[in-house]
Amino acid sequence: MAKSRSNASPVRIDIGISEKDRKKIADGLSALLADSYTLYMMTHNFHWNVTGPQFNSLHTMFMNQYTEQWNALDLIAERIRALGFPAPGTYKEFVKLASIQEVEGVPKANDMIRHLVAAQEATARTARRLFPVVDAANDQPTADVLTQRIDVHEKTAWMLRSLLED
Repeated sequence: MAKSRSNASPVRIDIGISEKDRKKIADGLSALLADSYTLYMMTHNFHWNVTGPQFNSLHTMFMNQYTEQWNALDLIAERIRALGFPAPGTYKEFVKLASIQEVEGVPKANDMIRHLVAAQEATARTARRLFPVVDAANDQPTADVLTQRIDVHEKTAWMLRSLLED
């Protein structure tokens, strides 16, 4: 009688990165996913609720930002899966893992921008913290994901900060 799929033992992963290192990387990517999801929700919330003289430009800018962020979530989660671990996917897990705090209420437009600058920078820091582990494990695909994400978050933070200058 053939073994059912549910009783089959997991297939061993042999991609040249030890299980211990893959776990460390997956844990770091899980924190990045949590920050990324929190940033996505914050940006989408601000898109819905922004008011004032900058409404049209911020509404459009926030939509572009949350759309980019939404697409990044899948990339990060799939890298965690490729390393052989489950990706976190609940609010409870994201709250526990994220370094970004949710914003209470509906801030004024410039405060929204300030919150987003801080969240973009926090997400870049979370990605950057994982580099030593990824480098030591010789994990180029994850390094590529991190490089792309850091570039996006730093550039977006710069653009948002520019809105606050006189």
